[in-house]
Amino acid sequence: MTQSSATAVPLSLKDVNALGADAFTAYFAGVLEYSPQYAQAAATQRPFQNVEEVADAFRDAVQADSESAQLRLIRAHPDLAGKAALAGELTAESAHEQASAGLDQLSPDEFAEFGRLNDAYHEKFELPYVVCVRENDKSSIFEGARRRLANTPEQERAAALHEISRIARLRVLDLIAHGDGK
Repeated sequence: MTQSSATAVPLSLKDVNALGADAFTAYFAGVLEYSPQYAQAAATQRPFQNVEEVADAFRDAVQADSESAQLRLIRAHPDLAGKAALAGELTAESAHEQASAGLDQLSPDEFAEFGRLNDAYHEKFELPYVVCVRENDKSSIFEGARRRLANTPEQERAAALHEISRIARLRVLDLIAHGDGK
């Protein structure tokens, strides 16, 4: 029953709190790229009083994890407009998010620049460039990548984890019905 935040019918907060641990993990498995263990950790924080507490549980689970696990999570994210996108191998969440920023409709020059930026990121940090594309447009994504290439590896790891928490928050909001939160 793995859900995609891009296609799932949102549950009420009351229903989220009532899910069994396995059902909660399956429902929220796509919140963090290929990392359902964070949904499993978030499930232990129930009951939640509001949607922000759910998002915070994911952020806190990542922050509490080891550096090596955090690096695996960062590396689980696809390159923006990269080979996985071209091959149709993105998660439903990532495909929807990249399309929302127009990354599925790049000009040849923009596509080539993303290739250069992705290569530079992998060379310098051994990580993909991670950004919450739903909160950006093409130009701010390009500008952010160029600016963040000046980061130290430690700064970039922190920046990527911050962006991942922003991505996770939006995905959680997609999965929980808005309203009175009950």
